Amino acid sequence: MTNMNILAFESSCDETAVSVVRDGRQVLSDAILSQADMHALYGGVVPEIASRKHVEAIAGLTDQALADAGVTKAGIDAVAVTCGPGLIGALLVGVNFAKSVACALGKPLIPVHHLRGHIAANYLAFPELEPPFLALCISGGNSMIVDVRGYTDMSILGATRDDAAGECFDKIARVLGLPYPGGKPMEELAQGGDDAKYPLPRAKVAGNDLDMSFSGLKTAAVNLVHNAQQKGEALDRPSLAASVAAAISEELVPRAIEAAKRCGHHTLAAAGGVAANRRVRADLERACRENGLRLFLPPLKLCGDNGAMIGSQAYYEFLAGARADASLNAYANLEI
Repeated sequence: MTNMNILAFESSCDETAVSVVRDGRQVLSDAILSQADMHALYGGVVPEIASRKHVEAIAGLTDQALADAGVTKAGIDAVAVTCGPGLIGALLVGVNFAKSVACALGKPLIPVHHLRGHIAANYLAFPELEPPFLALCISGGNSMIVDVRGYTDMSILGATRDDAAGECFDKIARVLGLPYPGGKPMEELAQGGDDAKYPLPRAKVAGNDLDMSFSGLKTAAVNLVHNAQQKGEALDRPSLAASVAAAISEELVPRAIEAAKRCGHHTLAAAGGVAANRRVRADLERACRENGLRLFLPPLKLCGDNGAMIGSQAYYEFLAGARADASLNAYANLEI
């Protein structure tokens, strides 16, 4: 189906996002309202506040997305929504609103997995990208290596056993007194730091060498900060931030390269908020160049949560026959 306009909703965490996407590849509008400043007061996302803010914002953002796209309600061919994983209350706002819109417009409702959406963000930036390829999905809530065999045919090759890479950045940023979300402040602090000054652990996970673990790294960095404070010793904050970024990148990048080789893929795509990290991007570029892999790094604006990525993946889910009805629920945990 061509010239298919999908109205897409994303509300899995603390961004309310509504977008209109045509044929899975063309973004007609992408309206986003971030709650980051509000949650920064608490050092992290407060689920109840996030849910309430989604309720307040989603109708107005829908009007804005339609206006920005120059598309009327009658010009919408399908409605898509993130149904999981994420914060259950936040997800329910998007799911229930999307069900109402689909019912009111008499249009198909397409459920979309949040991480499939992050992978699809690459389709918006790179028209030439098509499966199969290897995807490194790295965000505040998830870190996994995905074999993308087709647009809707995916399997997890490796994943974190505990904390996600983005969560690790956030928790260490908080103990350093940096604002939430911690990824960008940590990246800025790391500039000029010595990434080898503080020896931090790199985990090896028994049972699957493509699996990851970041809890030990987080604990080691937090203890380092607390010990320095208790002893009154000076802490080289830029070097600690740089050392943390190096440790996280060295957990992610070699595993992604190894997974691509095992699958026989010659293409690797990054996805998710941590894909915006300067150190991770540079290490991926170098490793792919050295191993003869083609690399796709989404532009920074498409790394974080947005509605356009949901609209992109929804197009391929629709072609594969995915439909939902009024019984569609939200899921805090959902297999990709």
